[in-house]
Amino acid sequence: MNIENSTRSQVLIDALPYIQKYNGKIVVVKYGGNAMTNNELKQAVMSDIVLLTLVGIKVVLVHGGGPEIDEVQEKFGIEKKIISGLRYTPIELIDVIKMVLAGKVNKELVALFTEHKGRAIGLCGLDGNMLTAERAFGDNGEDLAYVGNITQVDTRIITDCLEKGYIPVIATIATDDDGNVYNVNADTAASRIASALGAESFILMTDIVGLLKDRDDLNSLIPFVNVSEVPFMKRQGIISGGMLPKIDCCVEAIRRGVAKTSIIDGRVPHSILIEILSNEGIGTQFK
Repeated sequence: MNIENSTRSQVLIDALPYIQKYNGKIVVVKYGGNAMTNNELKQAVMSDIVLLTLVGIKVVLVHGGGPEIDEVQEKFGIEKKIISGLRYTPIELIDVIKMVLAGKVNKELVALFTEHKGRAIGLCGLDGNMLTAERAFGDNGEDLAYVGNITQVDTRIITDCLEKGYIPVIATIATDDDGNVYNVNADTAASRIASALGAESFILMTDIVGLLKDRDDLNSLIPFVNVSEVPFMKRQGIISGGMLPKIDCCVEAIRRGVAKTSIIDGRVPHSILIEILSNEGIGTQFK
């Protein structure tokens, strides 16, 4: 018996129930971190998503681009300031963000999908009035300039793309009713997009293994969390620091109707496939 072919067959058989579960359903992936800067990992993410679309799963990719913005911001001599975990965005930085996110990063991702024989279309929150926002403020009322909180998501352009077999690749900038353009946190935007689409799953790719009971012990991963447990975990300090906004995005998506959300380690090749097409999954799942 050919062991290699036997193993391949068993992998497909094991994946079948999950392919059936997700067939025709929407999965929103927030793409960022090391998986977005490491070329090997980028190739794995693109091939994973193309594979999922070929078995009938509708994937929406929402991306950030912090390192690329940092690089161009430095070249233009615009000081970088982070307030309450968000990038202070003066008016002179808005054009940089539009250029980097909706231009360079977005189109590079579309080109990568094409390289992997996928059909992708690049969008940003301005297209079809997809993302409407209002001015955001820091935790203590600090001025963040043109940083936005999403007030409304119009999913029509996204669903049109999905129905025609395209993978929507979305850069998270938004506008208000007066035409002002805002920089929007990609985690938050992805969560709201997943909710508005009624997604089956929202996957947040990060540079950590997931939620740890002890942040200094990688073996203390918590694989499943009920959203009702989150306030207690915050009081215990299990959820703190940079994990707070990410987990808040996951909880908000669940409360708005997404079936499940997950924080996964984007540094692991094919982590999206492991999460969707296996019982164990990877990282921390919220329900």
